[in-house]
Amino acid sequence: MLRAGLIGLPQSGKTTLFQLLTSAREAPRAHGKAEAHVGVSRVPDERLDKLTAMFNPRRRVPATVEFADMAAGRSDATSLEDVAAYRNADALLHVVRAFEEPAVPHPRGSIDPVRDVRSMEDELILADLGVVERRLDRLGRDMKKNPTSDLRIEQSVVERCQAALEGGSSLRRLGLSGDDARRLRGFQLLSAKPLLLVVNVSEDAVGTVERVEAIPGLAEVAAVTGASAVGVCARIELEIAALDPVDAAAFLADLGLQQSGLDRIIRAAYELLGYISFFTVGEDECRAWSIPRATPAQEAAGAIHSDIQRGFIRAEVVTCDRLLARGSLAACREHGELRLEGKEYLVADGDVINFRHAT
Repeated sequence: MLRAGLIGLPQSGKTTLFQLLTSAREAPRAHGKAEAHVGVSRVPDERLDKLTAMFNPRRRVPATVEFADMAAGRSDATSLEDVAAYRNADALLHVVRAFEEPAVPHPRGSIDPVRDVRSMEDELILADLGVVERRLDRLGRDMKKNPTSDLRIEQSVVERCQAALEGGSSLRRLGLSGDDARRLRGFQLLSAKPLLLVVNVSEDAVGTVERVEAIPGLAEVAAVTGASAVGVCARIELEIAALDPVDAAAFLADLGLQQSGLDRIIRAAYELLGYISFFTVGEDECRAWSIPRATPAQEAAGAIHSDIQRGFIRAEVVTCDRLLARGSLAACREHGELRLEGKEYLVADGDVINFRHAT
């Protein structure tokens, strides 16, 4: 399951969005220490809906994203370091206030999304700098005792991180990969995590939520921080949440929107991490499985069960589009569109797969 942590200033709508995304009934409450509430959202996918209609299975299981929200009053980056749900998050979602509401004053006195994005980025950088400096201090002591090549390589990587952070740059912009990225994984540095800016706009700007880059300066600050951005109007989402699906769809159409802001947030978080979905289908269950892009078939089988990965023989694969167009797996097989792939086949988004495996 993908994991994302929500961050943001007070009165930004962060906790409201968490409750809407996860159907949580109560806001997280602080109990004297940094802690988070965790909830799960389903990833919207029309392909799974159509496959479910085709096979009429006993169960429909979508891909999911786990969201974490800090308890009220605790939103600074230093606090996040002590919370497992944030250390272990695959990505961070920064809820940025872009709406005016006199009854709910902004904690910094004015509405300025660009300022707030930069401020939070600075907090993440400073929090990581503390972690990096402590690690370098420890590495220095270890090097005096036993100067191994592994320690020297790690020291070099951590020094690169220190230089970037001291220069005011997040680690996600450093572009570490391969062994260098793996050496830092255990530290779960916050500014290294992919970042999605969730811009919470006012009701009168709801028509612009799909074009939030038009907010002056936002596209530039997103580029500088290495972030993606998506727009939402929390007040509108509260109204949509109270409607049945038919009325909600009509309401969205009246607003000129293709889908709800919550669905766009979930999809954007999913895509931010470079994940795709493949499907397994049948009378018992139609399910979407989350895997990183360019995952080999044998590894993808492990998303279902480790025994299937170990006993992998072949993968029967057809694209979702072809299956939906033909109407059945048998028709796809007759037309030569159901193919056999080996363990090195890179699973594509929308593949429908049956794994043949030894028991």
